[in-house]
Amino acid sequence: MRLLLDTAILIYAVEAPERLSKRAAAALQNAQNVLELSAISITEIAIKTSLGKLKVTAAMARQATQDLDIRILPYTGEHAIRLFELPPHHSDPFDRQIIAQALSEKIPVVTPDEKFRLYSGLRVIW
Repeated sequence: MRLLLDTAILIYAVEAPERLSKRAAAALQNAQNVLELSAISITEIAIKTSLGKLKVTAAMARQATQDLDIRILPYTGEHAIRLFELPPHHSDPFDRQIIAQALSEKIPVVTPDEKFRLYSGLRVIW
């Protein structure tokens, strides 16, 4: 099964795997799952690093995706158009883009963020 990882999941998996729920950890370890990370998440990490909120280099982000065998999912115009349909349950623009992308791709999101569950049709693993 394809799984879209929220940005926090990549950070938890690398820096604090004990923060992952048992269900999320099992999903990441299941070799039958295809793990994907939105290009939006890489953008979010880069921006938050430049603002001093994170301490992740490009090399670290690249290495983490390689180590965890994560594919980068490009963000497309179709994903962006889906934003018009989203109710305003979540104010974080990065999360809203990830939600729109998951809904467009019809894939579950692995996230600890409870607000994701407010979106009809979005399957959340945590």
